[in-house]
Amino acid sequence: MILQTVVALGPVIGLIALGYGIRARRFLSPSFWPPAERLCYFVLLPALFINGTATADLAGLPIGLMAPVLAGPVLVTALGLVVLQRWLDLDGPAFTSVLQGSIRFNNYLGLSVALALFGADGVALAAIANTILVPLVNVLCTLGFARFGSVRLTVGGTVRSIVTNPLIIGCVLGILLNVTGIGLPPGIAEFVRALGSASLPLGLLCVGAALELRSMGRNLGAVGLASVAKFAVLPGLGIAGCVIVGLTGEPAATVILFLSLPTASSAYVMARALGGDSQLMASTITLQTVAGILYLPLVFLGIRALTG
Repeated sequence: MILQTVVALGPVIGLIALGYGIRARRFLSPSFWPPAERLCYFVLLPALFINGTATADLAGLPIGLMAPVLAGPVLVTALGLVVLQRWLDLDGPAFTSVLQGSIRFNNYLGLSVALALFGADGVALAAIANTILVPLVNVLCTLGFARFGSVRLTVGGTVRSIVTNPLIIGCVLGILLNVTGIGLPPGIAEFVRALGSASLPLGLLCVGAALELRSMGRNLGAVGLASVAKFAVLPGLGIAGCVIVGLTGEPAATVILFLSLPTASSAYVMARALGGDSQLMASTITLQTVAGILYLPLVFLGIRALTG
């Protein structure tokens, strides 16, 4: 079991380490990484979601059970943090970084592990998880910035940032192609599949390149709070939810996986653009990613035991 875990997660960890090494050694210009992340986010990852959902057997997936078990823990955690905020020694911008660090998740890690666990079915399950979580997390984080950030957002800007999210568009488009029976016609299907297959290796390289190891020792109290919420509260609530609604097997494993993921590197961009504490966000992203590399094998082992 341990050997299987190492073999399955080895490529994920290796690509992250390679991305960090490439940037640290300046093998590529630092200006390479922002466009690469943009390409992944706006083109490659949506293509993966379109292909995964358009070709999946959605009728066989318990989406109605997955949705509340994914959304419930995120809502409870976010609400709990807002209630606690008045007693935390954090200013508004710092609190937005704690909020993001607690509920935002790294798509590339989630998809890579789901693929290692369940193959093609893992991509479909991960796409469903993203369809549920991406809008919710973006709404909650945007509302957090509107209330606590140093830059005030308009209602129109908030709505626009949600409905134009490329990951949401990719998931919705793939589901529509699936349920209408249109699917992906020959030629286009291969094109979309080729784009999607490039998303994970390039995305994981970008995750590694975004690590700032020198920032890990900063703001440990706030980083620790976000990490406890991320690695203990969310998955704990997810496990309880699966038991309550009777969700088992690969769908339950996907729920637990996505609620256990470290926060995404894109959270730093949001913190910097929308009035958050970008230094605290950088510390949180780096520490959680490094800790997640050590933590996810334990999650992987638990999921293997759950799914047999």
